[in-house]
Order: sequence, then C-alpha cells, then structure tokens
Amino acid sequence: MIKYIHEFERWPQFKWSNDELLIKLGNVRHLQGKLVGKMEALGFDLRNEAVLQTMTLDILKSTEIEGEFLDPEQVRSSIARRLGMDISGLIASDRNVDGIVDLMLDATQSHDKSLTADRLFDWHSGLFPTGRSGINRIIVGAWRRDSTGPMQVISGPMGKEKVHFQAPDSSQLDSEMNAFINWFNQDQTIDPVMKAGVAHLWFVTIHPFEDGNGRIARALTDMLLAQADGSSQRFYSMSARIRLERKGYYTILEETQKGTLDITGWLKWFLDCLLKALNSTDTILAKILGKAQFWKAHSGTTLNDRQKHVLNKLLDEFKGNLTSSKWAKITKCSPDTALRDIQDLMQKGILVKGTSGGRSTNYLLSGILHEESSSS
Repeated sequence: MIKYIHEFERWPQFKWSNDELLIKLGNVRHLQGKLVGKMEALGFDLRNEAVLQTMTLDILKSTEIEGEFLDPEQVRSSIARRLGMDISGLIASDRNVDGIVDLMLDATQSHDKSLTADRLFDWHSGLFPTGRSGINRIIVGAWRRDSTGPMQVISGPMGKEKVHFQAPDSSQLDSEMNAFINWFNQDQTIDPVMKAGVAHLWFVTIHPFEDGNGRIARALTDMLLAQADGSSQRFYSMSARIRLERKGYYTILEETQKGTLDITGWLKWFLDCLLKALNSTDTILAKILGKAQFWKAHSGTTLNDRQKHVLNKLLDEFKGNLTSSKWAKITKCSPDTALRDIQDLMQKGILVKGTSGGRSTNYLLSGILHEESSSS
C-alpha cells in the first residue's frame, strides 16, 4: 500500500541537502539582484508596463495549468484598473477574472502582511465567486469536508482511474493549516526563495480546499518570492515557467508526495524552474523597451485613438494577421474607416503590407523583420 509523505510520523519536518542546493540558490539570488538592478534603471512608466505584462502572464498561465483559459484583455484590464494605470482601451472584466487578479495582487502587493485562514478564505472566495467550479457546486471560503470520500488527485477514464495522490483527511485540516500558517509567518531561519519551494509543496500536499489549491499555492509562492526580492513589483513569472513544464511539474509533485520527507529533489526542480523564469525575463524586457522606443520615435505623429489602440496590440502579442476586417472588429468601426486608418498609417511609414498573400491583405509594423504568422 502506498504511503504518502503526510503519513510519516515526523510530518511535516522536511529535510534537504543544502550542499546539493547551495549553487542553484546562489544563481537564483544573483539573477534576482541583476533583474532588480535593471528594472530600477527604467523609468516609472516602463516599470509599470513590465509589472502589467508580467502579472497578466502570471495569472493567465497559473489558470492554464489547471485547464482554465481566461481572456487576456480582461485580465490585463482588471490589473490595470486595480493598479490605477491610465491606459486606453480597457474593457470590462468578469467576476472570476477580478477574483484571481485580487488574489494575486493581495499576495504580492501585501507580501509583508501575515497569512491567516481568513485571508486564504477570501482568496478562495474570489476564485469561485458563484460558488461553483464549472458546473459543480463546491464549498467556498472554508476548508473542504470530504463528504463524498477522500480528496484524491485522479486521472484517466471512469472505471480506469489512476490515483496520483490522496490528501490528509478533512478532520485534520484545522491542525494541518494552523501548523502551516504559523510556520509561514514565523520561520525566518530559511531563505525566502527556499521557503517558497517548501511552502508550495506543503500547501498542495495538505490540499485544504475542494478546488483552487494549485492557484493558491502559486500565489503563496509569488508572495514569498516578493519577500525575497524585497519588492511588490513582479518582473518574472514562475507560473509561466511551470506552465511550459506542466508535465514535469506534476511528475515531480507525485514522486515527492509518494516519497520521503527528504525533499531535495523537489527543491532542485523548483530552483531550476525559477532560474529559467528569471532568464526568460529578458524577452519581456526587450519587448517593453521596444514598445517604448516605438512610441518615442512617433511622439510627434498625429494618431487617432483607434490607431493607438491597434498599434499597442501589435506591439504586445497580437494573434494572427492584421487585416482591415480585424481592425474594424477591434475598434468597432466601419470597414471604410478601418481602411482609411490603415492607409494613413502606411503613408506615415508605420504599417506596411504583408507578403504572405491570401484572400485578405494583411499588414505589419514597418521594420518588423520576421514574416507574419500563418495563423488567423
């Protein structure tokens, strides 16, 4: 019979080999310092843009790990409104989007505040504002009750299910979560980066809620990483990296939860993942700097609000090819107005016709060297 990590007598007294982790931790700390230095050299507006892009990416990818896909524009708009950013083209956002945005911002903007059960309940309620996960009604803002049986992580078709993990019984949750929360708030002997890795594993192992445990675990990770950075501004996304390595993430979790209290293997994986997340920030920063340079070069160019809105989309992550019909749809204008806007930008040297052909003429930003995407 499988023995899970939380069933050991000395649970949750984790141990790990500092010798095996010291170099990785040092590399993480070095990259964190470099990144903070780079961002401090940017102006206020560029730092805010970096935060907006990183937070949007973090929230989108954290939900995608669980198989839920949010509208990127809604997420971006919700974050911008809550941070008081003066950005054009913001759209309304759904309650579930606002809920996870509030969760992530509370975790990072208020990273120095104590964690409490009520705070976790508020986060959970924000994730499930209707009291449902999909079509299923769940207990919201309280620990799970296991009224239909033990909490298990299962995959596979009905009748051939594979149990990957079984969490502690709901009768133990008060004591389990009290121990976790006390450690989270009081243990200052462990480096915050290492603490983030331990907290992530510990929380998903307790699995205190009926749903949303992974998203809340990643919020707690970001909270501790913000403490490690000494900043509420997020410039790298651990969740985005985990999303790219989703299969490996679930594999190492299962191996660890079916292993011993020595979690060196999990912490190695966690630090490697964090290193990759930090390294990938250069791509985000390059995009933000490119966008800033574009608007600086065209600071004296007369543009209407529709043109500014679409150009910002092109400078971010526009999906597919830009056509006059897409322009009309995005800006809610007539096809004739869309064509006039595009022709004006071509005359000003900002847009050029694409070369891939097809039934509809498509357009690119002038100076973009790569061929436009073949997707639509």
